[in-house]
Amino acid sequence: MSFPYSYSVLGLVPGLILTVVTAGLVLYTSLVLWEFCLRHPEVRDVCDLGQMLFYGWEWVWWATAVMFILNNTFIQGLHVLTGAKYLNTMTNHSVCTIGFSAIMTVITWICSLPRTFDTLSKLATLSALFTFISVLLAAIFAGLEGKTGTAGYTPSSSDPTVPSGAPLVLIIPAAGTTFVNGLSAFLNISYTFIGQIALPSFIAEMKNPADFPKALWAITIAEVILFSLVGAVVYVYTGTQYNTAPAFGSLGNPVYKKVAFSFMIPTLIFLGVLYASLSARFIFFRLFEGTRHKGNHTVIGWASWAGILGVTWILAFIIAEVIPFFSDLLALMSSLFDSFFGFIFWGMAYFRMREADYGPGWYTKRGIRGLWGTALNVVIILIGLFMLTAGTYVS
Repeated sequence: MSFPYSYSVLGLVPGLILTVVTAGLVLYTSLVLWEFCLRHPEVRDVCDLGQMLFYGWEWVWWATAVMFILNNTFIQGLHVLTGAKYLNTMTNHSVCTIGFSAIMTVITWICSLPRTFDTLSKLATLSALFTFISVLLAAIFAGLEGKTGTAGYTPSSSDPTVPSGAPLVLIIPAAGTTFVNGLSAFLNISYTFIGQIALPSFIAEMKNPADFPKALWAITIAEVILFSLVGAVVYVYTGTQYNTAPAFGSLGNPVYKKVAFSFMIPTLIFLGVLYASLSARFIFFRLFEGTRHKGNHTVIGWASWAGILGVTWILAFIIAEVIPFFSDLLALMSSLFDSFFGFIFWGMAYFRMREADYGPGWYTKRGIRGLWGTALNVVIILIGLFMLTAGTYVS
């Protein structure tokens, strides 16, 4: 629900264009990743893949492992923060945000304890359904409230620091929009689509990895339609002045706000649990490789699993308190981690595969396809480098 905020900064038309372009790039790079994983079934996760991309250098594996765990922990922190905002909304701020963050941390830690993806896969469908209902309700409620019902609406004010007037909808960015604000808004959009970091682990466990593109196309099309429509509708009714991130806070009617936000709870818990499980599995499997604790129910195995999860959730809690602003946390995560896991790695994967197929000078041997593929993937790598440098600066 960060799209209305991003559109309020970028303008509606540039925001929608960037939504489609970002989704297209993520679709393409995910297909490159899938092709690479099919060629290398020994790849268990993104760390193995990263080392393979950069010619087997061991330090790349360790660097990727650190980024992998940090990325997952930041995402956990985002869900602790959003869960605390939900509890604040539902209880009318009856407890301080730190207290609600602690409650959310304990809940998600308990939900993370199952050790197999089989359990999580059953929750994934339910989570997607509830997310669809939640964002759809947010758009419907924003329309029902009308432009004068949004939270904070004031017909007029003599104080220039107080937002007032009818919700202002910008087709293009407002004059004076800074580079920092614009790039931060783009990073909020990119974060929502970029999830390739988890794909090697999922592809490795699929019964038929050849079916992956079907699911990818379906999800991408659904995401573009849903996020664009809901983001645009909510933005049009809440405007630039009264917009919040996440957008549930823009709803003026407390009942509407609580109902729409409540349907997001399964997703808030599920996604945090998913990334916690990815980190825990990564550490646990390497600690207990070749031992009976890896695949059997032992006291040491379960205690270690719970302990690893506990450490990641404590770190997530700390992150949520250090960066207690939704849009700022999204932008920082996107610039630090999505630059590599969303763009740079997969541009490199394309070059490594084509070099393996056609040998040195492969880009000249494939005619226009080779030149087009080279140009596109150079741009993808440059986008990643831009996000890493300029994106981290603006965050």
